[in-house]
Amino acid sequence: MNTLISEEYRKMQEELHKNPNYGVASVQYAPIVVQVLEQVRPAELLDYGAGKGRLGETLKTLMPNPPRIRHYDPARPEWAAVPQPAPFVACIDVLEHIEPELLDNVLDDLQRVTAGHGVFTVHTGPAVKVLADGRNAHLIQQPPAWWLPKFMSRFELAFFQRMPQGFWIVIEARPRAPEFDSKPQGMLRKTLKTMLGS
Repeated sequence: MNTLISEEYRKMQEELHKNPNYGVASVQYAPIVVQVLEQVRPAELLDYGAGKGRLGETLKTLMPNPPRIRHYDPARPEWAAVPQPAPFVACIDVLEHIEPELLDNVLDDLQRVTAGHGVFTVHTGPAVKVLADGRNAHLIQQPPAWWLPKFMSRFELAFFQRMPQGFWIVIEARPRAPEFDSKPQGMLRKTLKTMLGS
């Protein structure tokens, strides 16, 4: 398997995770994730770059029957094992933190683990936090036009939405995995457009 994080940076992230306010952005995106989960109804969700696991905790308060939740985060020893594919993957405010030279490896791994659908969010500007070596915590600060070709070469793009600080997307696996998706092709896109009023 290709390298997803350098050991030096993994240790830096492990240290950052001791800050109670670091790795908790997923809470604000949980309602978006819920809207998509209610459409595709997967049995399981992989929280990729799970931070403190707050997404899963929040989903349990917002949904009567949330999917089973698995976590992956290389900076958390208990969640650092190589994840198996899942029918739904959430990757919330993670990708801008990836070491630029390893981003393609991480995106390839996201493609590997996404067996059905996913919700990814990306912050496109600087973070408030600074790393121990003085770098901004958002190692990659690029506009959607830079990111989208990277996603579209690996996934089917079902939905794209700008936000003041970045964007979020809904993706479908390529090639499609019918065992995880009983919805007809294009149905998710239409439902999302209606649901989100676009």
